[in-house]
Amino acid sequence: MTTLGNSGLEIHPVVLGGNTFGWTSDEKESHRVLDAFLDAGGTLVDTADSYSAWVEGNEGGESEHVIGSWLAGRGRRDDVLIATKVSQHPEFRGLAASNVKAAAEASLKRLGTDCIDIYYAHFDDAGTPLEDTVGAFDALVKEGKVRYVGVSNYGPDRLRRWLEIAEGIGAALPVALQPHYSLVHRKTVEPELRDIALGAGMGMLPYWALAAGFLTGKYRTEADLEGRARAGSVGRYMGPEGLAVVDRLVEIADAHGVAPATVALAWVLGRPGMAGVLASARTTEQLPALMDAARVSLSEDEAAALTRASDAVGA
Repeated sequence: MTTLGNSGLEIHPVVLGGNTFGWTSDEKESHRVLDAFLDAGGTLVDTADSYSAWVEGNEGGESEHVIGSWLAGRGRRDDVLIATKVSQHPEFRGLAASNVKAAAEASLKRLGTDCIDIYYAHFDDAGTPLEDTVGAFDALVKEGKVRYVGVSNYGPDRLRRWLEIAEGIGAALPVALQPHYSLVHRKTVEPELRDIALGAGMGMLPYWALAAGFLTGKYRTEADLEGRARAGSVGRYMGPEGLAVVDRLVEIADAHGVAPATVALAWVLGRPGMAGVLASARTTEQLPALMDAARVSLSEDEAAALTRASDAVGA
């Protein structure tokens, strides 16, 4: 278990991403994944009100509905922490104060709970004064509808300004930062954003740590991408530098007797400021490789070899 920033929350370092729920995982399979995650010691489930509005026929909120039906059926609300996000749902776009309040109420209803453990500003909204957004999140905390505030996909200047505003008005400070970060995508986080988070006592919980599946080792040639739904997302990493990262992952994974995905997540967990890492499992069979990341201990030489390979990617 790790502590999430200065929140005092104790969490399992592998956070279950809920983006597949109601999309590539139907309700029944999603419930099985959630059961297996908690049974394996998991504690924090991460979703967003917009998941999965990008799918034809969906409206957004499908993932929250699935989690809500699971909570209602299992009666395990006290055993799990729930994080969700606002700004991208088709009906609740942006971070205006009235929108944040309305979106939170809608999320609470879909989830079937009276409190969200971590509520994230999903994406920055440059059209809304940050003072309004910070105040809206603080109001939800004061009302008891949100326990802790999180920020996702914010740049250094805007995160710094959020912190300044919150400190200035005595609002709830964010405890979690959720950036896009992996062995093949680091420059948007290191060093500036990471250092701001560390200085503010925030814990980082990065997403896309497996680079859309590229770091699982399944994709080694262009032929491996044929017919894959995420071919475009994975293809961007298929250059020689990216493949060299995969080669190191496979070597180290073989030495530990685990999957390459496990090593990729373990490397992230070993980086400064990381309180955990998000990962999604479409089926229960995919879950063990993710959960193993919390128990695999990379040697200094192994971690350094991965970092050198990552440095060469330059992303």
